[in-house]
Amino acid sequence: MQQNYSVVLLIQLSLLLFDLFVNSFSELLMAEPAIQLILFIIQDTAILLNLIIILLMLSSTFVFQVGLVAILLERFRALLMLSALYLTFSVILHSWLVNLRLFDTTRFIWTDGLQVMFVLQRTASVLYYYWYKRTSEYLGDPRLYEDSPWLREAYARVRQ
Repeated sequence: MQQNYSVVLLIQLSLLLFDLFVNSFSELLMAEPAIQLILFIIQDTAILLNLIIILLMLSSTFVFQVGLVAILLERFRALLMLSALYLTFSVILHSWLVNLRLFDTTRFIWTDGLQVMFVLQRTASVLYYYWYKRTSEYLGDPRLYEDSPWLREAYARVRQ
């Protein structure tokens, strides 16, 4: 378990680091819209992969396997909603940027709506990084993978 978790955590953090890199430096590639488009596609795919990895990690917990999915969803609701929101903001921002810049690289276009979307996406990214890292480290807790007193109490509450 520990070895598998270390590999998964390394993959997750690598994807987060790539996402941070693209968010930090993608505007420097404004003159090369094709490269920027490829980076945006890879970034959106990395966000989706991270969401899939978290869902797979949740499904491998003992809590999930005994049928207490509601407890997991309650505990990780913030990350799941934030991941979906961040992915949505990223796709909208990337589509908007590519649409404005792909065919006309000679002009710098920065509308008010684009600026608002840029700020929303970057703000969501900071929250996403924090919650994702926090959740991925929490999922390394061995108590989630074995029977424990708090799980029995939660199960008793659900049955009542």
